[in-house]
Amino acid sequence: MRVGAGRRAWAIQKGCNWIAACGLAALASGAAAADRSPPEVTIDPGGVPPTVLQAVSSSVSHIAALSQDQDGGEIDRLRRRARDVTLTALATEGYFMPEVTLEANTDALGETWDITIRPGERAVIRRLELRFEGAITGPEFEARRRELRERWGLPVGQPFRNEAWESSKRELLTAIADVDFALARMRTSQASVDPEAAAVDLEVVIASGPKVLLGELELEGFDEVPSTLVSRYVRYSPGTTPYDRRQLINWQQELQRTVFFSAVELELDTRSVIRAMSDDNAAVEPTGDAATAEATASAAVAVAAAGGDSAPRGGRFARFMDSEVAVVPLKATVIEAPRHRLDIAVGVDSDVGPRAELMYRQNVVAGRAVELQTGIGLNRYRQMAFADIHLPPNPRGYHDKFGSLIEHHDIQGQDVQRVAGGWVRTQTRHGAGDSRVVYETTLGLIGSYERVRYADVRYSLPSLVATYEWLRRDVDNKYDPRDGNLIALGAGLGSALNGLHPFSRLKARGQMWWPVGERDVFTIRGEVGKVWANDNTRIPADFGFRTGGARTIRGYRYLSLGEEVNGAVIGANALAVASVEYDHYFTEMWGMGVFVDAGDAASTFRDMDIAVGIGAGLRIRTPAGPIFVDLAYALRDKRVRLSFSLGIAF
Repeated sequence: MRVGAGRRAWAIQKGCNWIAACGLAALASGAAAADRSPPEVTIDPGGVPPTVLQAVSSSVSHIAALSQDQDGGEIDRLRRRARDVTLTALATEGYFMPEVTLEANTDALGETWDITIRPGERAVIRRLELRFEGAITGPEFEARRRELRERWGLPVGQPFRNEAWESSKRELLTAIADVDFALARMRTSQASVDPEAAAVDLEVVIASGPKVLLGELELEGFDEVPSTLVSRYVRYSPGTTPYDRRQLINWQQELQRTVFFSAVELELDTRSVIRAMSDDNAAVEPTGDAATAEATASAAVAVAAAGGDSAPRGGRFARFMDSEVAVVPLKATVIEAPRHRLDIAVGVDSDVGPRAELMYRQNVVAGRAVELQTGIGLNRYRQMAFADIHLPPNPRGYHDKFGSLIEHHDIQGQDVQRVAGGWVRTQTRHGAGDSRVVYETTLGLIGSYERVRYADVRYSLPSLVATYEWLRRDVDNKYDPRDGNLIALGAGLGSALNGLHPFSRLKARGQMWWPVGERDVFTIRGEVGKVWANDNTRIPADFGFRTGGARTIRGYRYLSLGEEVNGAVIGANALAVASVEYDHYFTEMWGMGVFVDAGDAASTFRDMDIAVGIGAGLRIRTPAGPIFVDLAYALRDKRVRLSFSLGIAF
């Protein structure tokens, strides 16, 4: 018993010692692994350019980082890989016969890799063969072919770089396929390297396929929105208009910007080509089913459209690609937006105090593709209700709006009740090419009836007014510009309808922004206007000029500068306003500004008593535009006023 017990005790003790030894070994191994750090890499570049050295360093650093996860047996393999990736990186930069050595050593901090590069001569482009096949070889495209060759990004004599080789091919194919030749593809793409001569011969063959003309427009996804709406935006002559990818993108963006759709896709419909190829495949392979044939055809067309070189070269597809002209239908696929929308906005500002707006929108009315907007707006000075009908653009790009308005405002002692209705036409045009210039024109015809009361004056005024405004905007950001300018010119002509009492108005305003340093901006703005009317002629309340407040001359009460009549301020016949401001931003979001505003509105320019406001304020950049909180001192009133505007939309 005792012997047996003793043996069992010895066996247990021996087992415990073995487990302890294993545990200590595991801990030691873990500690060693934890202490292992990536080898320190030193590269002798041997005179290669910085861009090449950067490519080599990036590749080797990735391999070195893997050493943390490997045991000793894998380190040799990683060293070989580090040398291999160095050779590969050099080859992509045109060094095809380099000598690369990697020596592994150790120092107090661990392993080191010393890489020495003897790059040899860098290969240059010795010969370039750039050929075209298909309809692009026609005489009418001679100038285009010449331009494509001149724009090739890797000409003879330049060092070979794989990145430049790939980008040059991509840009060439894109330049061909974006206009006229939607099915262009790369037929041949070959770089032949002569390492001994340090030379590379390039061969590129582009098969343009036929010149593609836009065919009939096919529509998909329409339910409540009338499909005829698309023709308001997508305007072309089927069978005549050449394919232009940029034009398709513009049409798609215009449709997407409307209230009628939440998603729009505009693309060539290659189903006719697919059907032709399917028929051809069915004739060649009578045992295959139609689905297989069509799938094969679809894949081939996709390869051709993507610039691939493995599309079939026989049968109908080959005849199609060899033809001079092909008419391909255009397909518009849409997802309709919700028909109804309710918008609510509340806010507060220093000019009018608390304010609220409620707007209802409906984008299809009585089965017609028009937008209804109706709503109310309230603040302590102004209350209004309106209803507008927005029509889609006509073939010339004009947007028409018909609307009605009921309004009451009581500002600086002038009380106006107004009912109005009319028509407004707008057009927006963009500058040529990549220009950021935008032109906006607005033409309106408004009929109104007003009841006006101020001091001891009471009168009613029916009137008809025609207005025109031209605006040119050239800024880097529409909602928060730092660079650019804006110019707007306006004219108005009208008459009272209770007698022939004509009146007219001209107005001009401008603003310029100059960026200063990394974030700051310097701004100047100005505005001038003049009304012509006989002394006994009544004009609509909003036809005259008043100024003052947060967005005009800061430090003065809202619209408190105008023609004074027995304590009331009414619209004057002349206006002049100017402002200078400098904004300094501490971060991308927070900043401060200093400014000087000056101007007045009076019966004539000579009668003006220029009001000046000076001050400083907080600037906060938000996705919806900057927020200004200003504290201004009015020199004429000798008072300090706070101006700000905050709002939330739901």
